Amino acid sequence: MARIAYDDTDAAAFAATRHLADDGLTAWREAVARHLDPRPGMRLLDLGAGTGRWADAFTTWFPGLHVVAVEPSPAMRARAAFRPLLGGDAAGLPLGDGSVDGAWLSTVIHHVPDLVAAARELRRVVRPGGPVLIRSAFAGRHRAITLFRYFPEAVRVLDTYPGVAEVGSAFAGAGFPAASVEPVPQVTATSLREAAVTLRREAHTPLQLITDDEYAAGVARLREAARAGTGPVVDALDLLVVR
Repeated sequence: MARIAYDDTDAAAFAATRHLADDGLTAWREAVARHLDPRPGMRLLDLGAGTGRWADAFTTWFPGLHVVAVEPSPAMRARAAFRPLLGGDAAGLPLGDGSVDGAWLSTVIHHVPDLVAAARELRRVVRPGGPVLIRSAFAGRHRAITLFRYFPEAVRVLDTYPGVAEVGSAFAGAGFPAASVEPVPQVTATSLREAAVTLRREAHTPLQLITDDEYAAGVARLREAARAGTGPVVDALDLLVVR
């Protein structure tokens, strides 16, 4: 069971606000290319594909790459422009053994209830030597993410997420012995004002899991900072790569 339901309200908020502009994703494109070494004919699993934003990006960035998108939430699948988007989750992937050359999981690992089972299932479907690329905010690694500056109460939610060592250990036990982690920068918004105007609580798991009063206080802090803030909002999430 995911930490939040991803019902129609959550999915609509995610679709409306969590899609980064292409020019803000340059470093992610370079990181994926470096670790995946994409070539025409390769198959990449996008697990927890949401509304298909990353699947669309990969097929645009890397011509000839075939993306297999899997998403457990019917509400998210209903809003996806990318097709086909298959139903399934980390413990039961609708794929054959050794059928993909790598896997991508973006801001999904904290929703996986059994990391060991998920790692074993990914070991089943990813060909030997293929990477699993895990983009996430991990426990204890919040300082490069603007959201937590204005909603410090949400750090306690983040600290319940799995940490880098915990995820690495689960995957090592399933047959992915090598692991590396690096922060990857992204332009999350063109300004703090844009971030404040477009913020939707339902689109962010940590914000859903703090109190209403804590959320209201964070919104006030963000709006106050937005009055004086200039320049883009640049965050860094971690990319954990196991193979």
